[in-house]
Amino acid sequence: MAVDDVDGALAAMGPRLRAARERHGATLARVSCTTGISPSTLSRIETGRRKPTLEVLLQLSKEYGVSLDELAGTAPAPAAKPRATAPLSFGDDKAVLPLTRYVGGLHAHKHVLPAPKDPPKRPRQVSHDGYEWLCVLYGRLWLVLGDQDLVLTPGDVIEFDTRTPHGMANSTPSGPVEYLVMFGPQGERLRPHTPPAAARGTGDGKAAE
Repeated sequence: MAVDDVDGALAAMGPRLRAARERHGATLARVSCTTGISPSTLSRIETGRRKPTLEVLLQLSKEYGVSLDELAGTAPAPAAKPRATAPLSFGDDKAVLPLTRYVGGLHAHKHVLPAPKDPPKRPRQVSHDGYEWLCVLYGRLWLVLGDQDLVLTPGDVIEFDTRTPHGMANSTPSGPVEYLVMFGPQGERLRPHTPPAAARGTGDGKAAE
């Protein structure tokens, strides 16, 4: 394999490592505790700013339960299976339903937080590289963003740099909260487009007379 091919394969492992960690339901801090690799090193590897060594790859492949072939993108394609509809479950009772395949760039998930049995505590905050767009579909979401405490209700939309410490929780025991997340791991953002004012409200794109 040529040097350029090796460099390209190592660079492509970052997004795959992040996807494997998210499927595993682990935070950077948890992986750091179990592997001894610092969170900052893990973050730089996932975002392509640092090439992983073989020792690191072996540790992470064992931690996430994936092969080196899968991380390198050289594993044989699996036989086609029906699309899974069951959401992934995380340790904090949060369910996450992936809406797109992770291939780099923006990816989307639907998150569901069940109603808490006890009065909710202020969410634990984390920070990492990236940019996030969030829209509440149902319930009341408690979002802690830096030193701000916000309660978002259905239809509320917020976007923020995920290097800002942030955390989320269901703010009420009366029912679950559901929300959509669009996340750009390298700072990718949504690009909203608004149609020309003259064309709004018409079926053929022409201004109403």
